Amino acid sequence: MSRAEKPAPASIRARFESKFPRGLIIRLIAYLFVGHLFAFFVYLLFVLGGQNQ
Repeated sequence: MSRAEKPAPASIRARFESKFPRGLIIRLIAYLFVGHLFAFFVYLLFVLGGQNQ
């Protein structure tokens, strides 16, 4: 079978979604975002607290 006769591979998104459900991806992004916001808040508390010494 020559290269021209092979079927086109599935799109990256289709392959990715076949491995991970869409809800899992959305939750992962949300948790990462919220986790980074929380880490920034804690960092901000330490920075502001350190300035008052």
